[in-house]
Amino acid sequence: MTDYRTVNQANWDERAPAHAASPDYSLAEFGADPAFLSRDVRFDLPRLGDVRGLRGVHLQCHIGTDTISLSRLGARMTGLDFSTASIAEARKLAERLGDPTEFVESDVYAAADVLPNESFDLVFTGIGALCWLPSVQRWAQVVARLLKPGGRLFIREGHPVLWSIDDARADGADLVIRYPYFETADPLVYVEGGTYVETDAVFTENETHSWNHGLGEIVTALFDHGLRLTMLVEHDSAPWEGLPGRMVRGDDLEWRLTEGRARVPLTYTLQAVKMGG
Repeated sequence: MTDYRTVNQANWDERAPAHAASPDYSLAEFGADPAFLSRDVRFDLPRLGDVRGLRGVHLQCHIGTDTISLSRLGARMTGLDFSTASIAEARKLAERLGDPTEFVESDVYAAADVLPNESFDLVFTGIGALCWLPSVQRWAQVVARLLKPGGRLFIREGHPVLWSIDDARADGADLVIRYPYFETADPLVYVEGGTYVETDAVFTENETHSWNHGLGEIVTALFDHGLRLTMLVEHDSAPWEGLPGRMVRGDDLEWRLTEGRARVPLTYTLQAVKMGG
């Protein structure tokens, strides 16, 4: 069986330059306005709180826009990603902006082997990260190793209910659970062209391997590795059109169901603190 990391890295390496060039990642706005923040970080500012002076690491940082946004809020940030092309784009952006954020190329499961353990006040993970990992327990162990006692994990993610819905059904059809809600041994294998941002690029590396993780599995994994849950907020919105043809984009740039918004949680924000501080 082909290693999932090889398949997924090829997919992300090919798409990173297109993402950096796409208006959806707002790199021009980052250059024009020193106070500009990514929309995902802006969304969670009321929950994130003051990060000034914190030493933070952003796991699975992609091209670094959320990482640099946290730096602009005063955190001393490191970004980590397994994609060579993503890290290259992140470093180019930081250099162009004069931002001190450091970017490290590494698989997320090896993060605690390449970064100093118990040295971070904040571990941050953004949307669309956990689905690329086969084991949420291994991820939680890495988070625990990186955090200082009393340090916190902050994550916003796609809700596992959303990931389990059939997103290919025609507009107007009933919402149907098609994919696993719980973590499975075998990945979901997709072969799909395109990407989630506006781009004219054509891709050839179109296979991906992914997994869902139930909310209870995520929370339990954090408990098992010594973290205490301090926040869990479910949202009726997502920063991308997760169910095409069924959603409308609001003034806050978030997508919500056109009808029946109370039916489905689309994303969640979670915070947990490492015990012992």
